[in-house]
Amino acid sequence: MSAVLPVLASRLSAAAEAAFGTPYDPELRAATKPEFGHYQSNLALRIGNAQGLPPREVAARLIAELHIDDLCEQPSIAGPGFINLTLLPATLAKAVNEPETFASNGQRVVVDYSQPNVAKQMHVGHLRSTVIGDALCNVLQYVGYDVIRQNHVGDWGTQYGMMIEQLLEEGGTAESLDLEGLQHLYERSRKHFDADSNFADKARLRVVKLQSGDPETRASWQHMVDVSLDDFDKVYALLGSKLARADVVGESAYNDDLPQVVAELDGQGLLTESEGAMCAFLPGFLGRDGSPLPVIVRKSDGGFGYSATDLAAVRHRVSTLHADRIVYVVDHRQALHFDMIFTLARTAGWLPADVPAEHVSFGTVLGPNGKPFKTREGGTVKLVDLLESAIAKASVSGEATARAVGIGAVKYADLSSDRGNDYVFDLDRMVAMTGNTGPYLQYAHARLTRLLSKADASTEVTELKDPAEQRLALLLTGFAAAVAQVAETLQPHRLCTYLYDVASALSTFYEQCPVLGSEGATRASRIALCTATRNVLQDGLGLLGIEAPDAM
Repeated sequence: MSAVLPVLASRLSAAAEAAFGTPYDPELRAATKPEFGHYQSNLALRIGNAQGLPPREVAARLIAELHIDDLCEQPSIAGPGFINLTLLPATLAKAVNEPETFASNGQRVVVDYSQPNVAKQMHVGHLRSTVIGDALCNVLQYVGYDVIRQNHVGDWGTQYGMMIEQLLEEGGTAESLDLEGLQHLYERSRKHFDADSNFADKARLRVVKLQSGDPETRASWQHMVDVSLDDFDKVYALLGSKLARADVVGESAYNDDLPQVVAELDGQGLLTESEGAMCAFLPGFLGRDGSPLPVIVRKSDGGFGYSATDLAAVRHRVSTLHADRIVYVVDHRQALHFDMIFTLARTAGWLPADVPAEHVSFGTVLGPNGKPFKTREGGTVKLVDLLESAIAKASVSGEATARAVGIGAVKYADLSSDRGNDYVFDLDRMVAMTGNTGPYLQYAHARLTRLLSKADASTEVTELKDPAEQRLALLLTGFAAAVAQVAETLQPHRLCTYLYDVASALSTFYEQCPVLGSEGATRASRIALCTATRNVLQDGLGLLGIEAPDAM
């Protein structure tokens, strides 16, 4: 729905005020069937119910006060009192020729996403956060936000104390290890930590040394970070993510702020000592047994947990980055954690009431057996292996095109389902050229590019006689609204659904409306319609982080 829609809504609201004294919201919706026109409103039913009048009589009175001859055909009344509106072809053509654009909204949004852990290879679990986060950043920037990307990598805490202590016991050095070696070191240290309480105590003390700046400990840790970030960069490049090294602001970045976080919370009377730890007990947060759930801000050994780091991050993003909105793209298992962090940050005054903090949660990637996606051996699937398999599966020629199609297929499959749901990772279905898939949309774009390469340039739609071209034009006018809806709801699947509808309408248009085989004004208008469609597909795929190849 385009800029035409708010004009129609405004005029229908004015008609309601003229007829009944109140400017109701008409709640215009896209019609579900062609015979109902382009838009429908149930306004007459709502007014009839409120004022005890027959809805069809209300609809007739509304239409008598409705002045839209410059935009629509004569409105009609359907069923119990629905008002149907059909745009004039000239109105549709103008909306296609003059697409709605966005200006800066003067607001800054911080988006926290991807968040891999140092010393571990990125795995399938990082796919969703990275892909969803990239798409949301693109969309928010498109609608006018100043977007700051933040990759809050896990580079601090107990695991680094374990790993460094394990290295010291083995007589090894961090400098001799690549990322795979670091991951094996983590696995050995984890087992040691769980089995040996003395080692566990030493590992916890090593964390305190790390946090307090011990030079030897810091040097080992820094090598782990550098090796990991180099590997992450390669995965992001393969995935086509816009995340850069400059966007990495890990847990360690807030280390110097943590004592102040504790001091401020304690000074406000928000902390309680519990078994040596400093905790916040917030009203309404209870465990399954009914006991109060704590936010552990400082542990009993003097170290800080990730709750303290997350609180420091909120504080920094509001006070230093001047965020007007904060978005966290993290899986659904962290819902309670973020609810508690946001509540405590608001209580402390670090997160003002007018700064929304939104947890964009998402489900799990499942294997064909309906369980979390694992290797045949039961291990975690490395993200780079997954992506390379998708590229190899793409049945197109050319290395660059195979990469665009394979990676695009994986991204689209992830983004096209409601992010709150789990989904099954099925490469055969993902790379299919038919159905609601990334390659289907990419092929639609490539086909348009090929057609337009054989046509004279034409940039203006002048006539829309056939219902198929009217349907396609109507959908094109809805691009800005679809993008705005994603920016508001943070649900990328809505844009995927819209683009699939456009590609499907394009297919029907091809079947019923010859382009190169038509003549004169009709040919020029249809070429312009194809150009506008290609622009929408290219821009829409780009917002999803998916390449739009010119040939497939």
